Amino acid sequence: MDPLKDPANDRHVKTLKPPPHRPLMKSLMFPDKLKNKPDWKLLKDHLQKEGRVSKEDLFKLVGDCNKLLKNEGNVIYIQDPLTVVGDIHGQYYDLLKLLEPKVGGNPETTKYLFLGDFVDRGSYSIEVIILLYAIKLNYPNTVYFLRGNHECRQLTAFFNFKDECLYKYDQETYDMLMDSFDLFPLACIINSKFIAIHGGISPDLKSLEDIKKLDRYHEPPKSGLFCDLLWSDPVDQDQGNLDGQWKGNEVRGCSWFFGNDAASKFLQKNNLISIIRAHEAQLDGYKMHRWHGGKDFPVVITIFSAPNYCDVYNNKGAVIKFENNTLNIQQFQQTPHPYLLPNFMDIFTWSIPFVAEKVNEILYNLLQVGDQVDDEEINDEDIKQFKELTQQNKKYDKQSTTGSNNAKNTEKLKKKIIFVANMIKMQKTLREQSESIIQLKGACPDKRLPRGVLTAGKSAIMDALADFNIAKNADIVNEKMPTMTQTPQQSISINKSINSTSSKTKKK
Repeated sequence: MDPLKDPANDRHVKTLKPPPHRPLMKSLMFPDKLKNKPDWKLLKDHLQKEGRVSKEDLFKLVGDCNKLLKNEGNVIYIQDPLTVVGDIHGQYYDLLKLLEPKVGGNPETTKYLFLGDFVDRGSYSIEVIILLYAIKLNYPNTVYFLRGNHECRQLTAFFNFKDECLYKYDQETYDMLMDSFDLFPLACIINSKFIAIHGGISPDLKSLEDIKKLDRYHEPPKSGLFCDLLWSDPVDQDQGNLDGQWKGNEVRGCSWFFGNDAASKFLQKNNLISIIRAHEAQLDGYKMHRWHGGKDFPVVITIFSAPNYCDVYNNKGAVIKFENNTLNIQQFQQTPHPYLLPNFMDIFTWSIPFVAEKVNEILYNLLQVGDQVDDEEINDEDIKQFKELTQQNKKYDKQSTTGSNNAKNTEKLKKKIIFVANMIKMQKTLREQSESIIQLKGACPDKRLPRGVLTAGKSAIMDALADFNIAKNADIVNEKMPTMTQTPQQSISINKSINSTSSKTKKK
């Protein structure tokens, strides 16, 4: 496809190629030589260049894939060789790295199982879905998807996938994709010895027949077996010890923690060796839960395939590679991606804090107040100048007829001056630490900073980005299932043409 035109020749980064000018043509996306299947290699390159796909072609792609997904059972059975992939979370450029022959393997010759959480948090969830659906249509017997807890309406509205759909397409597209996610299978048996699920096991899970009996074609419930398969976690304890077999999962706000007793009992009863799951970020991209001791095979294996999660975790990504009943872990690092402002913000909206900072600095300098403003530093001369510079002072002169009114209005003026000083401090932090702030916003579902971070200054921001553990602890609130009051009930459509693209600069 032809790149975006530059008639004024004013692109500042000449080395960065502009994105494609128009959506990929249908004749190229579905060439006759492939007999109505999408050209996934061309799509991969097109989306890597920040190209778009028309709404009509996207609906066809998803509709064709839905026919395959609907015919798959709740539990699917796969034999190795096989690559198992954990959470991707909209990190399209890391997905491209994962699909390379030296990491996960070429999809043409490699069998893949994806454990869910394709969307949210990252800014390229649409691209992830398009590419994976295209690969699935080309290799329906070697590429499989399981449902994650983020493939649902509640979380995608709470996080950013719904906003991404509205920005790149519209509400109808979002609804169509949600209906497609309802078709994803829930579990997989590998080599008749391993069970693969997104989250974990459940008190309601006694045998595989319990999963097979579920009606999966709807929004996941807030409790029960369906919920637990997507939400439960192994206890974070070296021996997998719990008071009892199950404990309420306060981190998720739903479902359970399970330990060694519950996991071992389930595995033994169903003649299985281990539980393979995703759902939790890991510093090394994986974790072996060796609750029976270091020499025994792990009872639970967690795999996470989104390196530098949310652009702040500094973790590695990893995949599991099965071959001849042998399990190997393949790690990989993050891949630089085009830079997007939080919440798909435009540059004009993004610049408002900088403009506001300058306006406040002007007002602050006119008031001739020092860098640190306390009540004791505000004198009568400051107040007098402030009165002369505001329209409200004229009204004040007319209405101030008693000493008590004068005292009240004087106090109001003091508070206004202090407010201006605090605004300048926050906006100075915004300007000087803009890159760190934007990274920190990536860890928040609404792209907003935690309360008090700006007023605390640079040190608080850098502390929040210091390392994996701090980032994970700061982000733990976002691991919970949102309540109905937290989930947006209505969304405002963003009027953007699907043809429109803009040049981006590369992230460091």
